[in-house]
Amino acid sequence: MKHLLLIIAMVFTLMASVNINKADKAELMSLKGVGEKTATAIVDYRKKHGKFKNAHDIINVKGIGEKSFTKMKKDIKVK
Repeated sequence: MKHLLLIIAMVFTLMASVNINKADKAELMSLKGVGEKTATAIVDYRKKHGKFKNAHDIINVKGIGEKSFTKMKKDIKVK
């Protein structure tokens, strides 16, 4: 199962931007610096607080700071 998620994540890396308001855990794991734990944290944050208003709001998720955001910002979208 872990290998399947990794393969799916790599495929999404080669594709378009990831919508952080709709992406599942596997899609989120395709982002630079996002592993299983952080992907789960993003999904949990979204369930608790609702949709992200802009891409920069992802820094409110535990484990994601400015440095992580800088690495992934070109690969994420919110709409």
